[in-house]
Amino acid sequence: MMLPGVQYYTGQVLPMAEITAVAHDAGARVGFDLAHAVGNVGLSLHDWGVDFAVWCSYKYLNGGPGAVGGAFVHERHIGDRSLPKLAGWWGQRPDIRFEMETVFDPIATVESWQLSNPSILTMAALRASLDTFDRAGGMEPLRKKSSRQIEYHDLLLAEVIGDRVETITPAALAERGCQHSLRIRMPGVDGRAVHEGLERAGVACDWRHPDVIRVAPVPLYNSFTDIHRFVGILDQVLDEAAR
Repeated sequence: MMLPGVQYYTGQVLPMAEITAVAHDAGARVGFDLAHAVGNVGLSLHDWGVDFAVWCSYKYLNGGPGAVGGAFVHERHIGDRSLPKLAGWWGQRPDIRFEMETVFDPIATVESWQLSNPSILTMAALRASLDTFDRAGGMEPLRKKSSRQIEYHDLLLAEVIGDRVETITPAALAERGCQHSLRIRMPGVDGRAVHEGLERAGVACDWRHPDVIRVAPVPLYNSFTDIHRFVGILDQVLDEAAR
């Protein structure tokens, strides 16, 4: 079973621990695509018993375009030589890697799934970002701030924007990260035009076909003031679009 940890379109956080337990009861292995989850919500892959997971690092981990991807394999699978894998040179034991033998003797960790050496320059950018996460105290305090920001954003949207915009991201905090997926609900107003108006006003957000604007106040570097400014800009853009 392969599922996202966070659904890219709606921003819904899936109950990964519960999904893993149900899948294992059915005899299935479970993998998660964590592209929108890592650096956004708390993850306990080992404790949940997840079999494997993969992710990119250019989103919430701030690695930048072309940054290295990541992978998790549960330790119970590490020594299983029957598992099919792409046996790459970089997964070979480092003490014998340069002997160029024809037999693959993998590293006794998840590193055996590596195929080749990563770009040092992109790794440096990612290392700087991860150091910043460490200085912030890790995901726990960031998630606490994010939860408050989510509630503040919801409050302002309700008070200022009202029913002109619908949030399709689940309301429950346990089911959402910092992404808010918004649909414009104004007759005659094109959501794509609203997105373009936000971008012209300096808001970094994106459009997902057919009708969703995704905005994500990230706790590591976005403030409550940023959220207040965004809602004010959205209010203005919606007024202009309705004229």
